[in-house]
Amino acid sequence: MKEWWLQVGLLGVPLLAVYLHIPPPQPSPALRSWKSSGSFFTYKDLNIFYRDSSGAVGSSDVVVLLHGFPTSSYDWSKIWEGLTQRFHRVIALDFLGFGFSDKPRPHGYSIFEQATIVEGLLRHLGLRHQRINLLSHDYGDTVAQELLHRLRAVFGPYTQPSQAEFWDMWTAVRNNDGNLVMDSGRTESLSPGMMVWCWIPTGGADPTWISFALGANSRLGSIHCITRTFPSFSILQYINQRKKHRERWVGALMSTSVPLHLIYGPLDPVNPHPEFLQLYKKVLPMSTVSVLDDHISHYPQLEDPMGFLNAYLNFINSF
Repeated sequence: MKEWWLQVGLLGVPLLAVYLHIPPPQPSPALRSWKSSGSFFTYKDLNIFYRDSSGAVGSSDVVVLLHGFPTSSYDWSKIWEGLTQRFHRVIALDFLGFGFSDKPRPHGYSIFEQATIVEGLLRHLGLRHQRINLLSHDYGDTVAQELLHRLRAVFGPYTQPSQAEFWDMWTAVRNNDGNLVMDSGRTESLSPGMMVWCWIPTGGADPTWISFALGANSRLGSIHCITRTFPSFSILQYINQRKKHRERWVGALMSTSVPLHLIYGPLDPVNPHPEFLQLYKKVLPMSTVSVLDDHISHYPQLEDPMGFLNAYLNFINSF
């Protein structure tokens, strides 16, 4: 047995070394265009890529998009134009360690830092007092949940807004494939599709109005990748962070008085049907649910962009 592992190691180490020294493939024309249309802002001497497009005339609404693991803001490319026809500004970023953003190594990547980066981007763009919509997927769902938790910290125990005030501030969250990990019948991490109304503090005592939209689930034949290297094991710690901080992030959903809405793709292998829906409704009975077509799985915004976009806009326009 020891000889077998030794042989695997002797073969695997040089193969990995060779792989890591192979020049990365050149970005496609579409990716080059995506990058050239974007900008960078600095977070602690690190460059964070983002896109900020002007859209609908006469609208003051802003939407911010949070991508999943292990991809990038390019996940939103197929619905970008449709969003610009509804929103005044459409904004997306590549999280630290993803896409065109810097990938420091070694680095202690965390959901908490990614949420702080989102807040930093909002400050950078002058959106501290602007009501915004937040649309997230997968990894981005957990970042959104951390932002929602921070919303709770803005208000003291005796200063919670009333239900009417929450509705006046309106926010939407739709969860694009939130991963669900079950242990003995209970959720270790729940970041499903939902709509949430909230404020996100972006510095000092000034809150930012933010509308969450975490999308649902879809299977995709191919995904445009921007980086060739294996994801850092440090980045993968988000899985353990979900388990460790379950009460914080699931609790943010369970205790909120804002409306929640799930948009779900039945073929998602991460959140299997019907078990996921049953557990979701049990954990968040106040949430409403939309189920997409039977063939939709983990990447709905790429698999069925029109269906995804229509579902999101129908939700947004219902308020």
